[in-house]
Amino acid sequence: MTEEDILRLTPLVNEAIRNITTLIVLYQDQSPIAFLGIEKEKIEMLFVSPDYFGKGIGKLLVHTAIKDYHINYVDVNEQNPQAEGFYRHIGFQTFERTEIDEQGNPFPILKMKLKNK
Repeated sequence: MTEEDILRLTPLVNEAIRNITTLIVLYQDQSPIAFLGIEKEKIEMLFVSPDYFGKGIGKLLVHTAIKDYHINYVDVNEQNPQAEGFYRHIGFQTFERTEIDEQGNPFPILKMKLKNK
């Protein structure tokens, strides 16, 4: 994604956060460091502050979503192989690929499902 893409999508992300059914936020010293949004059985958003990458926070949030909220699905931008690998490591597998994202942008999406579900 380009800087222009990020600026264009920021208002959509802000709206999505306000309208998500379940939002789990982790804090460190009163400051949010990560969040995960859930809608039905699907992770709709996961963000971890770069300062906290590699510390198990994303994995903790996803495992919490699986155990406590019974999620089974996540969509991953194909142009983000690190995210795809992260979800594969946790136990998701791709079951469908789309050429465009939900806003009609040319960002291929990998639809992933938790194995054995």
